[in-house]
Amino acid sequence: MFSVLSSAWALLLGMMLLQVGNGMQGTLLGIRGDIEGFTTLEMSLVMSGYFLGFLFGSRAAPEMIRRVGHVRVFAALASLISAVMILYPAFTNPYAWGAGRILVGFCFSGVYVTAESWLNNAATNENRGKALSLYMIMQMVGITGAQALMLTADPGGFILFIIPSVLISLSFAPILLSISPTPAFETAKPMSLREIFAVSPLGCVGMFLMGGVFSAQFGMAAVYGAQAGLSVAQISIFVAAFYVGAMLLQYPLGWLSDRMDRRLLILIVTATCAAGALIGAIFGSVFTMLLVAAFVVGGMSNPLYSLLIAYTNDFLQYEDMAAAAGGMVFINGLGAVAGPFLTGWIMGLMGPSGYFVFIGGLSAALVVYAAYRMTVRPAPSRDETESYAAVSPGVSPAAIYFAQEAAHDAAQDQNEDEVAAV
Repeated sequence: MFSVLSSAWALLLGMMLLQVGNGMQGTLLGIRGDIEGFTTLEMSLVMSGYFLGFLFGSRAAPEMIRRVGHVRVFAALASLISAVMILYPAFTNPYAWGAGRILVGFCFSGVYVTAESWLNNAATNENRGKALSLYMIMQMVGITGAQALMLTADPGGFILFIIPSVLISLSFAPILLSISPTPAFETAKPMSLREIFAVSPLGCVGMFLMGGVFSAQFGMAAVYGAQAGLSVAQISIFVAAFYVGAMLLQYPLGWLSDRMDRRLLILIVTATCAAGALIGAIFGSVFTMLLVAAFVVGGMSNPLYSLLIAYTNDFLQYEDMAAAAGGMVFINGLGAVAGPFLTGWIMGLMGPSGYFVFIGGLSAALVVYAAYRMTVRPAPSRDETESYAAVSPGVSPAAIYFAQEAAHDAAQDQNEDEVAAV
């Protein structure tokens, strides 16, 4: 653990500060948009902008890194994010915010590719799993801690926009001052979407549907809270509940994933997610039940991202997994772009409860499709499956491959130990 911290502390600290800024802007814009009188549809388009920019950024970032290197790309993109944060309150109209969200999404995507490929290169076979765990913990600490900072000032003023701008500006200072060497950048050519779908229809359909669920959580939770009449403190706690659930349930579900038919677990987890959404739709007026719904939805849907990747990898050769990761992220991104817009449209028709109706509808659709796929193809044997690799939605293909390497190495070490014991 100490070797990981000594070699990558600057990067981990920088990513935590970035996540604080990212978590604040998502919640703050939802609340401030309501104060400014933006319609639900306008806010849904603003929130969709982040995922549209993210989609394009994941494609452009590798070429930028090859041309100018990790440090320059990280610093340039982070500085652009900081500038947009400070400009939000100066141009309070949905068109300006939408353009800003597209740019922020593009920049965050590039920052993730840069940071995650850098961290992967800095790790060794012995500490790769610990490095990944630290990275995921820092991300969750940052985005959850951001919700507490929402209580430090009035969302109708400028201070809450200044705080994330300053934190993001500070995020690349430790990296620029670090003496750790920067790596050469390599990436695999992605598989075509047709090839990935032929390998795992359930994986592709699930990633697309979950993209809509994730973007609704990340982009529209604060909009829902404002529309439902929650206070700023209640909205912050509500948003945090999604991520607390994800953090607490990721690894228990991963443990189960390596010990049972993954399709059955996908079906059970998705059905539980749909049940959580139903609780939110029916009992949303009771704040305690709202937190239960957010915890269940976040705790079930976020691990599904890793489950679907693991299930797809069960039908791939190890050397093809890096290529497939890029396609899976792209499919998820397509669903994420449409998610906030469709959520806003349904909320416009049904009121705030439409938020949970949308999440529950996508989850129910995946339940039906998973049940159908179980009748079409038998499950692979446990000996033929890859290990579960825990990753968070919104990471780059570099992080997915990083996680797969760590899980693969850990599984090999365990097999060698078992053989030695015999």
